[in-house]
Amino acid sequence: MRDGTADEKIVEVASGVHLVHGSNTNWVILTEGDGVTLVDTGYPGDRQAVLASLDALGHSPEAVTGVLITHAHNDHLGSAEYFSGTFGTPVYLHEAELPHARREFLHQVSVGQVMRQAWRPGVLPWALRALRSGGKADVRMTRPEPFPREGALDLPGRPVPVHTPGHTAGHCVFHLPDAGVTISGDALVSGHPTSRLRGPQLLPAMFDGEREQARASLAHIEALAADVLLPGHGPVHRGSVPEAARRARESAS
Repeated sequence: MRDGTADEKIVEVASGVHLVHGSNTNWVILTEGDGVTLVDTGYPGDRQAVLASLDALGHSPEAVTGVLITHAHNDHLGSAEYFSGTFGTPVYLHEAELPHARREFLHQVSVGQVMRQAWRPGVLPWALRALRSGGKADVRMTRPEPFPREGALDLPGRPVPVHTPGHTAGHCVFHLPDAGVTISGDALVSGHPTSRLRGPQLLPAMFDGEREQARASLAHIEALAADVLLPGHGPVHRGSVPEAARRARESAS
């Protein structure tokens, strides 16, 4: 299962760093001894797959010492409240994303916006899969927490949050300096069913809250020393992450 190919559900990219492909969205599992950091949780419908991926790596959900959320869209926040309510796992987001996670507001592509793009190849099949996976489910959190410190977090993998607003106001990527890995969420992806592009790119514009800000935030990713990109959508991208961000910024201009 973990032979390092993008076709597999679980891809090991470095010691203790695994990308997992869900129904339409990826999540990342960081392990260090008996401890686990889970980065994003897929759609609500991915819950059993999230638990199965932990089990495949030899860990129980109780071993998750912290859940990090890149941003509070349904396909990333899906099981965060489950971990918090069932196991008491702290769930951390950027401070600007906390009210979004609590659903004091929802900045997410609407059904109407999607339907206006339904003529584009791939959009309608993706939308139907997203709805079946819980794209419109209520996944609000009751106790989301801000990152407890600046710089590297005291969690397995020692991830470093980097604020990359645009897709949402509080979107963050997570840098793993020692592993040379950047976990990019939706700030930089390597593919999406609604996009004809392949390789590093921004998501189609309908998904971004502030498109120009999302494009500008690629500069923050360009500044991160890494040669492996773990996106929220698409396969692992191997190669210079700063160069990948530059390419995405050029193609979005």
